[in-house]
Amino acid sequence: MNRNIIGIAFFFLALLSANGQNDAFKTWKILSKIDYEKSQDEYGEIYVPKFSPEIQSLRGKTITLPGYIIPFEGMFKPEHIIISSLPIASCFFCGSGGPETVAEAYLKSPVKYSAKMVNVTGTLELNDKDTNQLMYILKNATLSYD
Repeated sequence: MNRNIIGIAFFFLALLSANGQNDAFKTWKILSKIDYEKSQDEYGEIYVPKFSPEIQSLRGKTITLPGYIIPFEGMFKPEHIIISSLPIASCFFCGSGGPETVAEAYLKSPVKYSAKMVNVTGTLELNDKDTNQLMYILKNATLSYD
């Protein structure tokens, strides 16, 4: 009897945990609702992001993005990181996903690299002009671990 109760309790805890993770990724789902428009710059044809009204409603707001720190050789800086909604082996820079699955984060305090899932909270800026930066940028961000 006690064994059954413990089993049922673990089952419901697992369901709650899975539901919390789905809630955490809702913002990434919103950020994936993006289109692109072909344009030209001094280097040739480029794709300019066209942010949906739902994405634009997040501009300037504090959001939290769960994900993984991308450790670019020579680019990882403790106060400026790139976070991916996908694990490193599946991230945008490794061939899976698209540019809507990553964001830059400018952190208030330096952090150490971790392969574990993290949460980055900051003020969202949308970038459709500077091709040297990602289209999603979190400013004044903080990082926490699950």
